[in-house]
Amino acid sequence: MNPQTTVFELAGGAPAFHRLAQRFYEGVARDAVLRPMYPADLGESAHLLALFLIQFCGGPATYSQQKGHPRLRMRHLPFSIGQKERDAWVSHMKDALESEIENPQAREFLSQYFERTATFMMNR
Repeated sequence: MNPQTTVFELAGGAPAFHRLAQRFYEGVARDAVLRPMYPADLGESAHLLALFLIQFCGGPATYSQQKGHPRLRMRHLPFSIGQKERDAWVSHMKDALESEIENPQAREFLSQYFERTATFMMNR
């Protein structure tokens, strides 16, 4: 990977992250463990996830401009997240990664990030 190339670029830019978030939430919509944690309309959640990932991976900082600092742990504290919830979340995200992110370097980077972050979000 060229040191100048961002994961945002490797992954395919904003359209790839919007597809990734949409695919992820398609899985969440059918998941009995995760679905109760989300609002009835998953559209806004998918949009914000895409914006967050775009920013995290080196794209435009639209997420912070709209929502402020991500404060991931604080935003997830109201939800009871144990091993079962973490594993379900990671499973749907890995399925989405496999179907929507073609570049293996970007996929591996994101996979590792999702594993670590999902574990960090556990609060029980």
